[in-house]
Amino acid sequence: MSDTTTATTGLAARAAALDAADELASRRALFTLDDTVYLDGNSLGALPAHVPARVQDVLTRQWGELRIRSWDESGWWTAPERIGDRIAPLVGAAAGQIVVGDSTSVNVFKAVVAASRLATDGRDEILVDATTFPTDGYIAESAARMTGHRIVPVAPAEVTDALGPRTALVLLNHVDYRTGRLHDLPGLTAAVHAAGGLAVWDLCHSAGALPVGLDAHGVDLAVGCTYKYLNGGPGSPAYLYVAERHQAAFDSPLPGWTSHADPFAMTPGYAPADGAVRGRVGTPDILSMLALEASLDVWDGVSVESVRAKSLALTDFFLECVAAYVPDGRVGSVTPLAHAERGSQVALRCAEAEPVMRALIERGVVGDLRRPDVLRFGFTPLYVGFADAERAARVLAEVLAEVPKGK
Repeated sequence: MSDTTTATTGLAARAAALDAADELASRRALFTLDDTVYLDGNSLGALPAHVPARVQDVLTRQWGELRIRSWDESGWWTAPERIGDRIAPLVGAAAGQIVVGDSTSVNVFKAVVAASRLATDGRDEILVDATTFPTDGYIAESAARMTGHRIVPVAPAEVTDALGPRTALVLLNHVDYRTGRLHDLPGLTAAVHAAGGLAVWDLCHSAGALPVGLDAHGVDLAVGCTYKYLNGGPGSPAYLYVAERHQAAFDSPLPGWTSHADPFAMTPGYAPADGAVRGRVGTPDILSMLALEASLDVWDGVSVESVRAKSLALTDFFLECVAAYVPDGRVGSVTPLAHAERGSQVALRCAEAEPVMRALIERGVVGDLRRPDVLRFGFTPLYVGFADAERAARVLAEVLAEVPKGK
């Protein structure tokens, strides 16, 4: 028996044993999945199997039969806060601090402008993660132009040194979308506060994959999407966290009618509602909102800590399999090995990334690509198993054996 065959047999057997012992393994049955190894949950989570029937009820009964009555009788009007309270435990927040609605980009805009207005006089600098997902940077630059602030791009590792008496706020990603690096939210938030600024976090690649601790770590404002690890569906609404201590002074740059203290009075003057409700803007997107609410049922009875433990075990095992199967020099991980610095994805640098990812998808291993040379594999612990990780690494090795170097 060859060394390769021995390694494959051994790792496949270990994967089977790990799956048999996995306390979250039964959750996989809650999702609509096939034989594909789906490792793109960090871009779009899989469909929870019960959601279509719930959405059908929204369409046929709530909209089709009750029509306008559903704003009250079906709870449509209060959905943004109600669903926010369901997300809250997943990001370590008490109830009443999260409102769901709009896109991540819109919520980044609200958070950055509101934070700049909360900042004390003389603070006119907005520090932005220089490696951030592009939209966050675009939105922050626009917000700076509108508020008269100055953008200061800075690498997360250099934030502490860049803080000063002019720092109004810092906008950071909890997990880097390209590399999967987990940034030190507790430490950086504390450093920002020590310098007199406010900490605004983008949780798109961490919520639903690992503990966040918004309240415990004193985060001021946060935003996040729901279509990744929260499995809310394509284009599902994002959310905005406003710490309770800031809610009375939170001044939204988008004061829409649904955030008014008395929205149906239709008065010309704006008076903000109390609490996180003032983060609302316009009429909620009810169809996608209620699909998200149904999707969150898969989290019932699940602790984020157990999800984190499995995430780390999965990514450790995948890296081990890659090291065993893939020839030296063909790929290199840009995701940190240290658990404290790793999110729930593995990013592999590969010179032939584009043709390799196409071939992987053709063979039933779905990851994604970040040009020019990064293969991304997102591990969603609620439905990805250890056998998936082993198969993905094995197929990757097979593809690399067929794709010439430099192609």
